[in-house]
Amino acid sequence: MIWKLIKLLVAVAILGGVGLVVYAYVGPVLFPSDFAAPAQTVTQDVTLNAD
Repeated sequence: MIWKLIKLLVAVAILGGVGLVVYAYVGPVLFPSDFAAPAQTVTQDVTLNAD
């Protein structure tokens, strides 16, 4: 009985991993807004010490 449970957990883990890999490759094609980097200008003043 315990071996069936272990086999099931291994199978679910493998299917989950495959699903994540497929989503990583196909996701940007189907859901481009979820994978787009935020586009905004970032500015920050820098003071350099000439010692």
